[in-house]
Amino acid sequence: MSENILYEASFKVVALNSAKYDRVSRIEGANDQGQDTTCFIDVNTELYPIEVDDRLTLALALSLNLDGSKDDSKGWRNVGRGEATLADEYDYVMHGKIYRFEEGEGQNMCVLDRICALSRC
Repeated sequence: MSENILYEASFKVVALNSAKYDRVSRIEGANDQGQDTTCFIDVNTELYPIEVDDRLTLALALSLNLDGSKDDSKGWRNVGRGEATLADEYDYVMHGKIYRFEEGEGQNMCVLDRICALSRC
């Protein structure tokens, strides 16, 4: 795992809810690799079709640049033009900012963000 990647884990899709939006589904993923982690991600399932029981790898990263350098001076569409980026290693990438942390019970934490990458396992 690169220094740039804050979190990476494989999940099995256990639920899919497409009732709220036309092209976007909220997926619920359960980690079955010894971690008690559940993820909820809104995915454009018209662009990246997902079904219950699919296995996905989720990565949360600081930047799309492989060296971890910030790409604040570029818009998300200009990141990686002509150069290799973290996005090249994944099938589906969402780019944005972490906008809220919510404390849970014990060591649990909810991270609400708009940056993640998915690939099929």
